[in-house]
Amino acid sequence: MIPARYDAARFPGKLMQKLGDRSVIAHTYENTMATRLFDEVVVVTDSQIIFDEITHYGGYVTMSKQTHESGSDRIAEAVADLEVDIVVNIQGDEPFVNKKVLLKLLNIFYEDGGNTVQVASIMQEIKDKKFINDPNYVKVVVDKNMNALMFSRSPIPYHRNSDVEPVYYEHIGIYAFRKQALMNFTRWTMTPLETTEKIECLRYLENSVPIKMVVSDYMGIEIDTPEDLEKANKLYNTKHPN
Repeated sequence: MIPARYDAARFPGKLMQKLGDRSVIAHTYENTMATRLFDEVVVVTDSQIIFDEITHYGGYVTMSKQTHESGSDRIAEAVADLEVDIVVNIQGDEPFVNKKVLLKLLNIFYEDGGNTVQVASIMQEIKDKKFINDPNYVKVVVDKNMNALMFSRSPIPYHRNSDVEPVYYEHIGIYAFRKQALMNFTRWTMTPLETTEKIECLRYLENSVPIKMVVSDYMGIEIDTPEDLEKANKLYNTKHPN
């Protein structure tokens, strides 16, 4: 499921911005389809503009019936009556999504014989230190078992000990849920940390649901700002010189 809201607060209309030869949301949809990992790929939107865009490319898209606070709430509405086991949430602003990373995420569930993993997500190491202090880059810290301890727009961990060089991870906006965990999410009210940080997955942690994290080598660029779009076009042109 690809939640696709048109009026993004930080960059309104970003999903319809051009990335190379087509829109950001078209790339996200087509690259997700190209992985051939899913029974269905559906864009869930509140926008007639995005609905028409996905339809133009022959994609499967559905309109939200309600206003939602988060992408997870939006896709929960769409899957409520579907017979599914695992639901994957790929944010519409992840145009460089690829099979290798998604398969790594799905394998968390394939290998989980006891059905103990309810939610999993992706992170990548932040190589450029200037992004550590950028609030548009959500940071995550994990325990020894790769379960998330905290997500924040602030730099975590705080670099107090100068004798240690910490590794910083950026949270990538791709999740996989067991359906019941997703439906539970929609029944809980927004939690204090979630409301403060504006990071939806904190609702799981504040309700004592662990989030298993998977390290990605590189997921490309998540488009949150016009500057991200500029960088994404440079990356796209490198990959598609013609």
